[in-house]
Amino acid sequence: MRSLSSVAVLSAIGAASAQFVTSSTPASTFSTAVSSAVSPTSSTPLGSSAASSSFAKVDGLGFNIDGESKYFAGTNSYWLPFQTNNVDVDSVFKHLQESGLKILRIWGFNDVNQVPEAGTVYFQLHDKTTGTSTINTGTDGLQRLDYAVSAAEKYGIKLIIPFVNYWDDYGGMNAYVTAYGGSKTEWYTDEKMQSVYQTYIKAVVSRYSDSPAIFAWELANEPRCAGCQTDVIANWVAKTSSYIKSLDSNHMVTTGEEGMGLTVGSDGSYPYTETEGNDFAKNLAAPDIDFGVFHLYVADWGITDNAWGNDWIQSHAKVCEAAGKPCIFEEYGIKNDHCSASLQWQKTALATSGNAADLFWQYGEQLSTGPSPDDNYTIYYESEDWKCAVTDHVSQI
Repeated sequence: MRSLSSVAVLSAIGAASAQFVTSSTPASTFSTAVSSAVSPTSSTPLGSSAASSSFAKVDGLGFNIDGESKYFAGTNSYWLPFQTNNVDVDSVFKHLQESGLKILRIWGFNDVNQVPEAGTVYFQLHDKTTGTSTINTGTDGLQRLDYAVSAAEKYGIKLIIPFVNYWDDYGGMNAYVTAYGGSKTEWYTDEKMQSVYQTYIKAVVSRYSDSPAIFAWELANEPRCAGCQTDVIANWVAKTSSYIKSLDSNHMVTTGEEGMGLTVGSDGSYPYTETEGNDFAKNLAAPDIDFGVFHLYVADWGITDNAWGNDWIQSHAKVCEAAGKPCIFEEYGIKNDHCSASLQWQKTALATSGNAADLFWQYGEQLSTGPSPDDNYTIYYESEDWKCAVTDHVSQI
């Protein structure tokens, strides 16, 4: 999903930190970093929480989480790792737990080209002047992600974490391009940019490879390569997923794609085409991709009939079923309308073999700094729409 601009979002959520620290803290010192990041209310170290006691895994065309195999509901909260008030983070996870939402997708990236002003969290600096990248492991860097993971462990929530954004929000691939040259279409094959990307993957994965809070690692948020042959993204998917598995065999890996490039059920409309360089079935076939994901935004894709989404859901489930891998309906929503067609999409996803979970876009809550970002898709906790879009859906599982 195209999120709000980083500047607007950070202003809205009041993200703040005391200082900027760029460092190259090795994984061996992770426990020290975590001890300064986690709240006094939770003394449980990452990887040993009783509330979240086992690694999520594929179970046929479904998932098994903490010994339970069923359909799972969840949501997206991209902004959560950029919160600096631990109470806000805990509140989100507590409400997710109470609501029966089990899977949460958050951003594991926040790329910049220059150190931002005080009060801004960032994870990686791509410095154009020096041609180098530095991972921020400080209190305004990955220690904020540390806290989100520790809180997820505490409340038994499973996280999907992507490593880079296709869109320019929070830096994205464009932050790499700004520092190293080339273009976003070349990002997938450029040796320098891929080296920096894999270095960042290793830094993040090594922090949480033993944490049962991680549901899956995700290669990117909505990767596209407009005008490219589909082999460009497919080869990148196969190579990167293999690399992640070499670092961490405990957790699942998926693509983060929108699900474009689909022949099954195709009506020839834009999302079904390979215009954006994607072939859903080809990407899913990579040996180290454990499950497929797809998104659904009718208006943004030029679709005027909301019911079109039901066929989109079923088409992806058929591809996943044929591949012997489950699907997650990973992002979906209709602007300013959370209780009409999207409810039918939920019912379709729940009733369709091959689809094992859905995550609505996006979760909202009143934070200590005010309301979390509202992109007109946001469903706020305990709002009027919450019952129809969340409570009723969870009760049907």
